Amino acid sequence: MLFRSYGAHNHYAAATALPLSLHLSSHPHRRNLFNLSLPRSPRPPWRLSLTASTDQLWAVKESQERAEGGEGFEFSFEAGEAAARDVKHLEGARAEVKELEEVPEQWRRSKLAWLCKELPAHKPGTLVRILNAQKKWIVQEDALYVAHHCMRIRENETAFRVYKWMMQRPWYQFDFDFITRLADYMGKERKFSKCRELFDDIIKQGRVPSESTFHILIVAYLSAPVQGCLEEACGIYNKMIQLGGYKPRLSLHNSLFKALVSKPGGSCKHHLKQAEFVFHNLVTCGLEVHKDVYAGLIWLHSYQDTIDRERIIELREEMQKAGIEESSDVHVSILRAYSKEGDVEEVERNWVKLVESDGGIPSQALVYRMEVYAKVGEPMKSLDVLREMERIKGAANVVAYHTVIEIMAKAHKVETAETLMDEFVNSGLKPLMPSYIELMSMYLNLDLHDKLEATFMQCLQRCRSNRTICSIYLDSLVKVGSLDKASEIFNQMLNNGAIGINSKSCNTILRAYLDSGEFIEAEEIYDLMCEKKFDIDPLLMEKLDYALSLKKKVVKKPTILKLSKEQREILVGLLLGGLHIESDEERKNHVIHFEFSCNSTTHSVLRRHIYDEYHEWLHPACRTKDENEEVPYHFSTVAHSYFEFYADQFRPKGRPVIPKLIHRWLSPRVLAYCYMSGGHRTSSGDLLLKLKGANREDVERIVKTFKEKSLDCRVKKKGRVFWIGFFGSNSLLFWKLMEPYILDDLKDLLKADIQVLENDAVEDRNQHINFDSDSDSDGRVSDVCDNEI
Repeated sequence: MLFRSYGAHNHYAAATALPLSLHLSSHPHRRNLFNLSLPRSPRPPWRLSLTASTDQLWAVKESQERAEGGEGFEFSFEAGEAAARDVKHLEGARAEVKELEEVPEQWRRSKLAWLCKELPAHKPGTLVRILNAQKKWIVQEDALYVAHHCMRIRENETAFRVYKWMMQRPWYQFDFDFITRLADYMGKERKFSKCRELFDDIIKQGRVPSESTFHILIVAYLSAPVQGCLEEACGIYNKMIQLGGYKPRLSLHNSLFKALVSKPGGSCKHHLKQAEFVFHNLVTCGLEVHKDVYAGLIWLHSYQDTIDRERIIELREEMQKAGIEESSDVHVSILRAYSKEGDVEEVERNWVKLVESDGGIPSQALVYRMEVYAKVGEPMKSLDVLREMERIKGAANVVAYHTVIEIMAKAHKVETAETLMDEFVNSGLKPLMPSYIELMSMYLNLDLHDKLEATFMQCLQRCRSNRTICSIYLDSLVKVGSLDKASEIFNQMLNNGAIGINSKSCNTILRAYLDSGEFIEAEEIYDLMCEKKFDIDPLLMEKLDYALSLKKKVVKKPTILKLSKEQREILVGLLLGGLHIESDEERKNHVIHFEFSCNSTTHSVLRRHIYDEYHEWLHPACRTKDENEEVPYHFSTVAHSYFEFYADQFRPKGRPVIPKLIHRWLSPRVLAYCYMSGGHRTSSGDLLLKLKGANREDVERIVKTFKEKSLDCRVKKKGRVFWIGFFGSNSLLFWKLMEPYILDDLKDLLKADIQVLENDAVEDRNQHINFDSDSDSDGRVSDVCDNEI
């Protein structure tokens, strides 16, 4: 019998002579069996007939959607949901499966019926053990029946695990229709990794996946908020056209294009080539090109480092032929593009069109006018534009102040820049730091060191110090020969992990020591640079060689990569917090992936520090070109055998674990970095430590180590993560243990609520976190803890 891609009648219920309702109620996880996202109603449609097929259920769902939203669906570039809706209209695979009653042996029918009932109720490990117990009799036809049954009742995860088990059997034969159907189901549930795995299995067999699989996998990737999924979606889209020869639906083209232009321009300008490919396919397939596709393509072109004027003109002409009016977004993009080229005439021409349009005047357009005048050497006209913004908008915004102060500083208009800075400070707008940096850079170039120092002190009163502004002040102190102050600032940078030092600041202070004949201090800086693997300025080598020759030391550039004690401890702390190590197939070389959340204040500070700590290990593609450039939130090391120890201890089989000897490595620095990377301070001031990859035995060892340090704690498991909570006075003790190694900029954010704790108002603090509840726990962790869960 042929089953359609959206399911069939439940033959298992018929074969066992039990109504479907009984099977559903007997299973502990059956409440959401038909979770089709239908609206709530007193009597849901699918309850009218418990023997209805899933095809009928999908028909009910679609009819309700039509009743709510209308029959047709006109593509809306802003909505971006058309591709997901088109999934239902793609023709899926048809799989031929034998009826259960057609199985000749009664015992086999009974076993299959039992497997169909039992497998969905168990976790992966138990499921595999159950299947392994059937190895003597089960064959591919039997396993396929079980898998298809699981898909009928929407237990697609179970069907996937049955498939993975089948692949390891000697009798397994590739079944295109079954794998296609399973891949489509996984993709519809947005489980893109499993869908991709099935997609790759089809490719490995020399087959071309069906159009539905391509389409569903792309939609699954586009709907996943995971870094790298957009690139994967683009790769599958390209294969769909080049390998499969398919012509994607209009909705898929548009959804992919929307994803390509959905991020800020600076971060997605490298998507231009892919966006042009999507546009080319829309045109060659004779599909309608939405007006926002034209606008998006011009927008991407305007962010390129080198502007392709001919392509922008060509796109505008095509819009005109298609009868599409240029929106204000298009005018702003053109202003951005021509501003980069210094084309004042074109900028002003499009400015007039923007003013005449009904879309309003974005502040960014005025900023581009400022930039074009600065480009042609007329900075005072940029100031006129600022005053025009104040008349039009009522007040200038932060970006405008940053831009005009930068323009005046680079043009060395000292008085004007200072006046604008005073206006900016008095306006109450933030952040002020970028403008302070421009102002101090101007003073440094003009040798106005007194004003630079005064501005530096003023900046520290209003902003949190960073490396850039400290480096400018350090350069100034070295220039004027104030070596004591320079040493003090350098040591502050060195001791503050949130600021840190780099190759430039080390070479600056090294030059100062060598020029002043302070050879002992110069030797210390040289040793520090060797330890940090910083490059030494070639112009300093001759003086450095002389200084070291006094002690018969030879200047040599460090070439061997080796982790310092501090780097090793930081690495262990981050690994406890969930840091990822990737190994090659032979497990000889290993890559460490540092990932930080852009939504976390703690991670924003920590990432710069970690980037500096491991700068010599980073892959060249992850290194910033300019030392003052923004550090990315994701960066990786080179593949190196030196990380083998950490891979074997924390990911011996590719899965995260806690080493058995972890109790020996729990130093205060390790705990501090584990806490900074994944810990949490509650609103009541208590501290929580997150452990990824741990099991109960691991937690027992860690908790026992804390008890040896006179620290009592409570443990809770939530999903795959263990949380260790320190409450009351234990929270204070734990904080004091870590505090010396917590970054200065994070201490106020992460410290325990010392004032409340010292007042002994801690009796009922556990109420803020439900550590007594076992709703998220699999059971008790250990009797090592006084308060178990």
